[in-house]
Amino acid sequence: MPLRPGKRKSPPIPDNRILLCGGRKTAARDRFWLLAALKKGGKQGNTAILTAMSHLEPIIAPAVEAAGYRLVRLRLMGGERKTLQIMAEREDGQMNVEDCARLSRALSEFLDREDPIEGDYDLEVSSPGIDRPLTRITDFARWAGHEAKLELTAPDASGRKRFKGTLLGLDGNDVAFDVDGTRLKFPFTGIAEAKLVLTDKLIQEDLKARKPAQ
Repeated sequence: MPLRPGKRKSPPIPDNRILLCGGRKTAARDRFWLLAALKKGGKQGNTAILTAMSHLEPIIAPAVEAAGYRLVRLRLMGGERKTLQIMAEREDGQMNVEDCARLSRALSEFLDREDPIEGDYDLEVSSPGIDRPLTRITDFARWAGHEAKLELTAPDASGRKRFKGTLLGLDGNDVAFDVDGTRLKFPFTGIAEAKLVLTDKLIQEDLKARKPAQ
């Protein structure tokens, strides 16, 4: 089912809604350290959550790939009732509602069998959408020429953390970025969040990518 409906324009443009499927899992037992970490606020709790995520991705990514998809982003949200958010796509970059439902069923079976997260939680499987997040270093090369927003893990020398501009690709392990005509470089490991900006150019590329599948 759609997560965020958008207004239709004329002429029609591709549906940029994120497709969302969900499920619920109840664990047989609770692991105290994870529940306690999720209940805590502040730095200590956040560190524990990040540690849990680094433990989960190597487990869940192969399960996503085994189902025929590619993991885009993995997040564990919430406190008493957690939500495991899995964003994925096919190898061709597409993801329709049937794919979403198929992957949701496959992951539900995998999580019930492997039980990597103790306690009750909801599973959300979604598509990236057109203005997708950029999570892998290869994403910054793949989407070169398109507008994007990014946020650094720490301010740069000028004290700035957030930028909007045009991706120029990669320079070694750095992301090259044009901001108002100035070429900047950011280490990939220093980027906290990044996503594409919805533009006519991006919409046209998405339309072109969908045509062979129709």
